[in-house]
Amino acid sequence: MQKRWRQLSTSNYERRHMHELIKVTYNNDRPLVSARELHEFVGAGADYRHWFPRMCEYGFTEGSDFNVVKNDRVQNEGGRMVSRTVDDAIMSLDMAKEICMLQRNEKGKLARQYFLQLEKDWNSPEKVMARALQIADRRIHKLEEQAAADRPKVLFADAVSTSKTSILIGEMAKLLKQNGVDVGQNRLFDWLRSKGYLIRRRGSDYNMPTQRAMELGLFEIKETSIAHSDGHTTVNKTPKVTGRGQQYFVSKLLGNQDGADYGK
Repeated sequence: MQKRWRQLSTSNYERRHMHELIKVTYNNDRPLVSARELHEFVGAGADYRHWFPRMCEYGFTEGSDFNVVKNDRVQNEGGRMVSRTVDDAIMSLDMAKEICMLQRNEKGKLARQYFLQLEKDWNSPEKVMARALQIADRRIHKLEEQAAADRPKVLFADAVSTSKTSILIGEMAKLLKQNGVDVGQNRLFDWLRSKGYLIRRRGSDYNMPTQRAMELGLFEIKETSIAHSDGHTTVNKTPKVTGRGQQYFVSKLLGNQDGADYGK
């Protein structure tokens, strides 16, 4: 009787401290168990490198039931501590429970009882609600971080939306760069030509707004008369982005819609 009591006492102690011996981690709110830690706890007779492949033969599938990983750990070898990279596998809780049943020993039974209790706690209404609140909290923080990151761009877009003054394309590039769009004057000209806003055909109209861009009200053409020393006069044409055009292109480039490939 005394011997049996001592055995039960040991089992109770191990059950109370099992969470320290078999670590359960959580990935995307899914409980996971280290195959190597379970192997060490249940006291399997075979080495891990032979034991785990044999366990996998019972119908477990890599990618759904487990994933093979490599871990760095410090272990005692010949009285000295050395760092080694060891094979391991991260298992689902269901796989861990089935492996425990296959061990046919007291440690395997204890581990399975622990996993069953953990699963019961995990699916309790209180734990489900707690996880739902954590997920909601993470989403709120993510939205707040995104809003903080987008705030300068939103303010810039709002300021442009009220602009009544036309600006040069080079000035437009500077404004965009100051507000997080990594584009210079030459790259912006390239993008405007490739998207059909400026004429790409070489000639007197090169880099002038296309008919489509003018009809959309995106540009205006500033004409400057230049008097030369020989008495003749020429007219210099310069495209400028209208307030409407600034709003249009800011929406494209800051929103990464049509302008997603502007830098290519």
